[in-house]
Amino acid sequence: MFSEKLTEKTRRDMMKLAAAGVFTTTASGWLPVLAKAAPNGGTGKAKSCIVLYMDGGPSHKDTWDLKPESKGAGEFKPIKTAASGIEISEHLPKVAGVMNHGTIVRGMSTPEGAHPRAKYYLHTGYREGQGGVIYPSIGSIVAQQTGKTDAAMPNYVAIGGRSYGSGFLGPKYQPLLITDAARGVEDLKTAVSAAQFGNRVGLLEQMEKAFHGELGADPANDHKTTYERAVKLMQSKEAKAFDIAGDPNKSKYGTGKFAEGVLMARRLVEVGVPFVEVALGGWDTHQNNFARVKDLSGQVDAALSALVTDLKERGLLDSTLIVWMGEFGRTPNINNRGANPGRDHYPRAWSLAMFGGGTKGGQVVGKTDKEGATVTERVTSGQDFLATVCELMGIDHTKKNETPSGRPIQIVEKAKPFTKDIV
Repeated sequence: MFSEKLTEKTRRDMMKLAAAGVFTTTASGWLPVLAKAAPNGGTGKAKSCIVLYMDGGPSHKDTWDLKPESKGAGEFKPIKTAASGIEISEHLPKVAGVMNHGTIVRGMSTPEGAHPRAKYYLHTGYREGQGGVIYPSIGSIVAQQTGKTDAAMPNYVAIGGRSYGSGFLGPKYQPLLITDAARGVEDLKTAVSAAQFGNRVGLLEQMEKAFHGELGADPANDHKTTYERAVKLMQSKEAKAFDIAGDPNKSKYGTGKFAEGVLMARRLVEVGVPFVEVALGGWDTHQNNFARVKDLSGQVDAALSALVTDLKERGLLDSTLIVWMGEFGRTPNINNRGANPGRDHYPRAWSLAMFGGGTKGGQVVGKTDKEGATVTERVTSGQDFLATVCELMGIDHTKKNETPSGRPIQIVEKAKPFTKDIV
């Protein structure tokens, strides 16, 4: 009877702790992978993926798909690139020099025009609220399908912004969140000797041994393994990848938080991290579009071109897929906002770009009309795009994961990937 009362009390205590968030994600948003690594289901060459996420929705007509003869052409001029027949914005001259390694997808057409819903859709391939399920992001899918369970480093890192997480896959595949790349991961270094640190870890294990042995519940195991993986990370030589201060190529990436984040992303894939997302906000240019896009393009130009060049020199570009994307494009016409006009949300036709990852480069997928308002060739949905990323990463996008209730959910459904067009 005593044991029954203790078990019931323990169960109630566990529920209270879980409700209070004690066993949920850590302050960084990361808990380690506990399940066995799933086998790859595709034939892609890419081992890592870096997403450069342009938060706010960049104007396609001012970056990758200029229409100089259109009504809403704007102020920017197209320039030639290293890829024959491909022109991009004059404010991306360094990227133009590496365009022979890139593919522009000019046929993106998606259903969501509000920021939160569009971001969710482009990260998951599902519309928010669809089926009453919280779907995993592409970063968590890559972590689940290709990540190494015994690695000291996390399998998914998000830099500069809170990205979308693991959804129904649970906390095992959440990203490690890094707000400021210059500061890296705080508290990696200990203030005591290695021997003292080891003693403290041992003491913690002894104190919690009975608790974990008695409960044996998943939240308690997640809680325990958080500390184990944190200790492993602190003691690993790969953790130096988070320290960008002394990198000899730092100046090539430009200045500012985005440049530092992109540099860190390169360092992370060098030590085997399979998925990194770096955010650059400010693209919601309802007003003052041209001055803002010019400034943001300058940040992208230095960092993206340096990333492509560095990975190429290190022999890693073919195995690293780089994606430049936002949640939608912006209106072909310029709005009437007085002295500081801009462009509004426009998911009907827009562009994203991909580099490396085993692709041929120097290509364009899709085409828009003369105003940049409608896709006239190879309409590409969010599902098509995400399925293509999966295939390039060696992941079978038709594979199904089960929700906690046992419902099978396909990684990406209703997709027509364009992989064969670019490899």
